[in-house]
Amino acid sequence: MARRRHHEEHENHERWLVSYADFITLLFAFFVVMYSISSINEGKYKILSESLTGVFNQPDRSIKPIPVGEERPRTSEPDNTALDDPSSDSTLQNIASSVREAFGELIQSDQLTVRGNEMWIEIELSSSLLFPSGDAIPNNQAFDIIEKVAKILAPYQNPVKVEGFTDNLPIQTAQYPTNWELSSARASSIVRMLAMDGVDPSRLAAVGYGEFQPVADNATAEGRGRNRRVVLVISRNLDTRRSAGSAATQQSGAGTQPAPASASGVPQS
Repeated sequence: MARRRHHEEHENHERWLVSYADFITLLFAFFVVMYSISSINEGKYKILSESLTGVFNQPDRSIKPIPVGEERPRTSEPDNTALDDPSSDSTLQNIASSVREAFGELIQSDQLTVRGNEMWIEIELSSSLLFPSGDAIPNNQAFDIIEKVAKILAPYQNPVKVEGFTDNLPIQTAQYPTNWELSSARASSIVRMLAMDGVDPSRLAAVGYGEFQPVADNATAEGRGRNRRVVLVISRNLDTRRSAGSAATQQSGAGTQPAPASASGVPQS
């Protein structure tokens, strides 16, 4: 009797691939479902957030009443047209009033003067308030003073010319060979400080007159102290700045009084 050959069954060593493939398929399906859910929630959240943002950022709404008779426009803010217009007389008056209010103590001590007319105003400061003797580097007090002045001038567009003046005592240093250089450097220092404190640089100009525009007699210490000064000329407009100088340029000699105020309401202080 012939023996039957025993056929060994082939052992399947790759059955794990089926389970692995099923697991990967389920995992992929799980992530697809989670992604779809997250996308929907994100879209709903974005719509909700945009709606809320639109509601809170839109201007206040009110029901417009039915007009009875002649309807006149109403505004919640005062009309500042006159204040913003550089050619307005009220602009210069407001600047002068603000300076007087901010520097009352210096005005009382004759260290600061405000004067002018309908075309320009001048803010005159003693150089001793701003600079050490024979130098154009501002002292600590100068930064506080010019910062206050800049806050007053910054909202307006009037041209500002800063003029430097000295006494007639000669100076001859490596940095300042003559009083021309010293007065010009002091005016330029004030211009830079005004610009750093917010005044539009295109409005600013600096000029040095040296010792040649005195307002007092240089023969006395008091007179020389008055001649050492810095003057800010705030003009009504650009043409005025170019044609009208400070009160000192209108004086014929030393010891004469500053130009008096006109009827524009900008009296001398």
